[in-house]
Amino acid sequence: MIEIEYIVRDSKGVERLRTTDKKEADAYDRILENAERLADLLRADQVLPNLPETDLEELTIYLARNARDVERVLKGKAPEREASTASASSEKPDKVTPLKAAG
Repeated sequence: MIEIEYIVRDSKGVERLRTTDKKEADAYDRILENAERLADLLRADQVLPNLPETDLEELTIYLARNARDVERVLKGKAPEREASTASASSEKPDKVTPLKAAG
């Protein structure tokens, strides 16, 4: 039996995903590309200059994964996901460190 495996690496060459599903590999590759663009934008504009690189990476990957909801929020609409705590508690949370306002 022949099995094809897809490996997604970030721009630094670090393996981020290994799968046999081409659609999953392509989708994750797009997420990584968008996350890198977001990180470049935030770095260029000096947003959160003291944020550690790993936290910036987690933040931008989260934003890229949730692009549809982020876009809705920026348009003044509620995210598509349900706000009920029952469904939120059953979902696997992303590893994102909450940001605190400076001040």
